[in-house]
Amino acid sequence: MLFVCNISESLVSKGQILKWMTMKKAIFTIAVFLISFLAFAQDYSFSITKSGEGKQILIFIPGFACSGEVWDETVENLKNNYTCYVLTMAGFSGIAPEDNPSFEHWKKQIAGFIKQEKIEKPILIGHSMGGGLALAIVSDFPDLCSKIVVVDALPCLMALTNPNFQSNPDNDCSDVINRITNMNEEQFAQMQKISVAALTSGTLKFDEIVDWGLKSDRKTYAKIFCDFSNTDLRERIKKITASSLILLESQFKNIETAINEQYKNISTAQLKYANKGLHFIMYDDKEWFINQIKDFIEGQ
Repeated sequence: MLFVCNISESLVSKGQILKWMTMKKAIFTIAVFLISFLAFAQDYSFSITKSGEGKQILIFIPGFACSGEVWDETVENLKNNYTCYVLTMAGFSGIAPEDNPSFEHWKKQIAGFIKQEKIEKPILIGHSMGGGLALAIVSDFPDLCSKIVVVDALPCLMALTNPNFQSNPDNDCSDVINRITNMNEEQFAQMQKISVAALTSGTLKFDEIVDWGLKSDRKTYAKIFCDFSNTDLRERIKKITASSLILLESQFKNIETAINEQYKNISTAQLKYANKGLHFIMYDDKEWFINQIKDFIEGQ
């Protein structure tokens, strides 16, 4: 009987040890995660999520008022071979806003992140305003990145309707900020729905895209809209030396001459047009989009 009791006590002891070891492993895993998170928890103008462990690093920048979740399906297709950093800019889609957001400040912040974290020759992938940020970064820091992918963005959005557009160095955004911040919830939601309806040909992601805008800080929304509308990168992109893939929505093919004029100063640019869909090419022409990205980043 004594022998049996000793065996029972031994088993309990081993069970306790195994439980303790499992708990210790869980605590260690959480600690590693927190350390990794805190390493990026500096005063950057964006949140960061990381996936994958590949040597080549990809940095994804979402568009205006969008969450980094816009890249989820793209990252899912790439994370087995690459390390993916996905940003969501401050004030967008529920991320805490900063006091004085601006396009140029965000450009410097992303470049600073790459330098601070010693990320060697990443590939930038930006959609819409995020594509504009990618263009600005490699224009002003030509040696920072190895390649860029610009998804449905132009060096100067306003030049589409006014080729002689010139940005205003003293641009005043107060009127736009007042109009957006003074909207009631219903008015703002209706504006979002009308805008998004013109940006994607599908319905599956419609509510999600609208929700990102509704969760965005109104002041940030208005200020960045005004600021980006005043941005002209047509001359600055002459300094770009990184290989550049420009993926554009299918309808832009109808104004190809104007598009070529905007991108004429990037000698490395490859311009390609989607077969279908609208602004959110990653949703509207998913297979084509993923294949273009893979072919470009895997090429020499």
